[in-house]
Amino acid sequence: MGLSTILLALVCVLGSALLQSTHAQDAPQDYLTAHNIARAAVNVEPLSWDEKLQAYAQDYANQHMGDCNLVHSGGPYGENLAMSTADLSGTDAVNMWVAEKADYNYDSNTCADDKVCGHYTQVVWRNTARVGCAKVRCNSGGTFIGCNYDPPGNYVGEKPYEPYNSYAKILPCARCMDAPIIFTIGNNVE
Repeated sequence: MGLSTILLALVCVLGSALLQSTHAQDAPQDYLTAHNIARAAVNVEPLSWDEKLQAYAQDYANQHMGDCNLVHSGGPYGENLAMSTADLSGTDAVNMWVAEKADYNYDSNTCADDKVCGHYTQVVWRNTARVGCAKVRCNSGGTFIGCNYDPPGNYVGEKPYEPYNSYAKILPCARCMDAPIIFTIGNNVE
């Protein structure tokens, strides 16, 4: 009895750990954190999670369980899609989109030749305020992930964010009469 009970407990613990690891980095906060780290790097306001966008993304992802094809929904929101033949976490998908930053030239507002960077520019689009994401396991065993953004980004001819070389914060000074003191508190390395 003792050994079989221990083995059963061990199987339950390992099974639970395995189940939890497959869902790691797929929670709303995981998607948000990955997005907001990229946005903070270019001094853009953080996104908030939107359940309406999540429901939209989930409905669309559910439609692709059978084929796992990366075809955009054509809906009213900005949209990033990712697919993998194996398990892919939501955080990994966002990081994959953010990695396109290496192929984005801010000055010309273009991608490098034969490269894609529109997923990155959607992640950091300055006017986007909300995101909702979803993930499904495809019948083939692959993973389909979609994130939707509101308001959408990637408008032709517009840059995703405004550059900043430095910005200043004006602090009041009781001894300064009418002239405030200006402290520079940040510099962009890009």
